[in-house]
Amino acid sequence: MTESTDPNLARFAELDARPLPGRIVGYLRFMGPGYLQSAMTLGGGSAFAALFSGAAFGYQLLWVAPAAMLLGVIVMSAIAWQTLSTGVDPYDALKRNVHPVFAWAFAWGGLLSSIIWQFAQYALAAAMLVLLLGVDAWVGGLIALAWCVSIGLLHGRARSFIRSYEVILTGMVWFIVVAMAVVVFQSGIPDPAAVAKGFIPSIPSDWTGTNADGVETSISAMTLVVSGLAAAVGANMLFVYPYTLRKNGWGRPHRRLARYDLVFGMFIPFTIAVSLMVITSASVFHFGEGGFAGSKIHPAKAAEIFASPDRLGPVVGLWIFGLGILAMALSSITMQMLASGFAGVKLFGVREHSAGHKFFILLPAIGVFGAVVWSDIAPWVAVPTNVICGLFLPASYLGFTLLQRDRSYLGADTPRNPLATWWIGGMLLGTIVLSVFLATVVVEQGPGFIERLVGSGG
Repeated sequence: MTESTDPNLARFAELDARPLPGRIVGYLRFMGPGYLQSAMTLGGGSAFAALFSGAAFGYQLLWVAPAAMLLGVIVMSAIAWQTLSTGVDPYDALKRNVHPVFAWAFAWGGLLSSIIWQFAQYALAAAMLVLLLGVDAWVGGLIALAWCVSIGLLHGRARSFIRSYEVILTGMVWFIVVAMAVVVFQSGIPDPAAVAKGFIPSIPSDWTGTNADGVETSISAMTLVVSGLAAAVGANMLFVYPYTLRKNGWGRPHRRLARYDLVFGMFIPFTIAVSLMVITSASVFHFGEGGFAGSKIHPAKAAEIFASPDRLGPVVGLWIFGLGILAMALSSITMQMLASGFAGVKLFGVREHSAGHKFFILLPAIGVFGAVVWSDIAPWVAVPTNVICGLFLPASYLGFTLLQRDRSYLGADTPRNPLATWWIGGMLLGTIVLSVFLATVVVEQGPGFIERLVGSGG
């Protein structure tokens, strides 16, 4: 077991006995897996959602990002508690203690989402490289591919390489945060009081207006809220997290560290970065002179607008914001490769560090074609992917909720105090939110997808 081989066990016992401030300072140097989750979730989806939310509703939906990530912390802290308390592989635990269906949903959700959403991430990375370097889209895709494959394969057998991988992605996460902070500083905040009010949960009235084509359009705030709550923690994030804990050699003595790691490595960086992006978008598009036209804002287009002399200028608007968005795409790609590799190990029985494992790590690299074809294939893959992964993720949440109450699995480590009730309640709430999101996607996007499908067949 990890406990008998980790040279830091005495150190953790000493840290656990410290008062809260000293404990936090002591834990900081050991954190890592939480930052990997930040690197995965701070991707293209977060950028699109933040820009769109800020442009349409100003600061009113700032509360969504921290609320969504809080649900994620609740679920992931439960997974960490189970994995570190028992030492049992989470896939095996679901298969043996709940039902194989839950285990398959857990692993297949991680694999499919890691492969399919690579197309969108590569498209975003290539678009930013086109803007920053003036290269063709396919060249930008190859540059992103070379970086991500090099970093993705670092997560190998040696613990030193795993730590290097974590340090690189941690640096990218904080670069994103700093970049967005610089952009906000440059853009200014027209109404600081409204920013503070935006973190108080509320659902504003739908946005209505005329889009760029002169057509009357409406944007549902409730749809943005539900999708934001559901999208913060993806199926691939949920799948890869316990394996990053195990690869770091964490065990029972690290259970408290894992909770702090999720807060300081995932919750805080994600909340800061996304909130700053919402504030920037609101300052420029919602409160700016040009106004908001009712259409989604591509980050590359936002960078072009920000770069104009009457906005933020080329240094902040193009380079700092652009590099921050590029870091979001690249960090997400590398973590999705890691998730795909572990999913291959569990679903197909390949050995870790074998050629088969490396094949599954590299399998999502087919997403590089998204650099040139994503706009053509997005209407065909986005809806079914959302529905399929939307089915897998609530099933995984429910499976881990059942494990959290299973005394035959956790034994004396089964949570029993009043906090356990809140823990289970939060996990069930997350399951409900995801189920509502799935229903929303089916109702709002399903008919259009079927119409396109039938139309193409005719």
